[in-house]
Amino acid sequence: MPDPTVHQVRLSAKSLARYFSGFVASLRSSAPETRGTYMRALREFLRWFPRDRNFRFRVSDVRRYKRHLERRKHLSAVSVSTYLTAFRRFCDYLVRAGVLKENPGRYVGGNSRPSTHSREYLSPEDVQAIVAAVPQDELRGTRDYAMILLMLRCALSEIELVRADVRDLFEEDGGNWMAVQGKGRKTKDERVALPSDVTAALSRYLSLRGTHRPAEPLFASAGNRTRGQRMTTRGVRDRVNASLTAAGVKQGKLRRVTPYSLRHTAALLMARDGATADEIRQRMRLGSNATAQLYLQYDHTNEPAQETIEKEANGALPVQRD
Repeated sequence: MPDPTVHQVRLSAKSLARYFSGFVASLRSSAPETRGTYMRALREFLRWFPRDRNFRFRVSDVRRYKRHLERRKHLSAVSVSTYLTAFRRFCDYLVRAGVLKENPGRYVGGNSRPSTHSREYLSPEDVQAIVAAVPQDELRGTRDYAMILLMLRCALSEIELVRADVRDLFEEDGGNWMAVQGKGRKTKDERVALPSDVTAALSRYLSLRGTHRPAEPLFASAGNRTRGQRMTTRGVRDRVNASLTAAGVKQGKLRRVTPYSLRHTAALLMARDGATADEIRQRMRLGSNATAQLYLQYDHTNEPAQETIEKEANGALPVQRD
């Protein structure tokens, strides 16, 4: 079937860069991580555009750009879909600006999502190694340990850790809770129950941190130049990766373990314990049950045991001294 015919538009690289700046400005109300993703994805298009020399916003041009992402950049299926989504958003902006009559990107789909999760989960031995690798004799270590437990035991994501404030911790109905604001959310409209070991880890961290106000970030930088400032997603990722590497769990291309593997493990534990897709979706703050269903379909051979995680987490906490 021939490609749909759309009105051709030829832009110079200079004009394209100017429209890109306008598009970025239009994203100011979007979540920072969303804005950052679109900007990074579109910079590849801006680099490729002058080299192609024949891009006129036709459907065939978009297909050619997709082939570039797949064959020259060797991007994964998920990354290609992300880059094309950013391109379509940019074209929507060009339509609103009167540059294009219609969006050619809507005729070129991304690649299908994988039918299984690509990242590995953590075994009981992995958990034990990670726990042992986090130092517990200084502020940064107690902070990193609390973050790791929140990801592993409560399925918190990096952005949820970054957005957390001290005041988001609260007690209700005899339990400890934490209000969270996930990706794409504008308010902290979800809450997560905190197990006793997570509560203890947070208490120790805040105790070592000293005086703090409710509105302060829960996880603050411990660096000399940024001490006390809110951690970034990159900062959280670097700290967790450091623990994974120190534990010998992260082994480069030989084993694809990332900070998300901790959250991934939390969902698999829920599935093992009999949670439904709807319960996993709610706990993980996922967009649909289809994604949650992947955890139920996962092969649970040698799956990690919740009891082991609890034991290792509790055992690694140092004795509290007066």
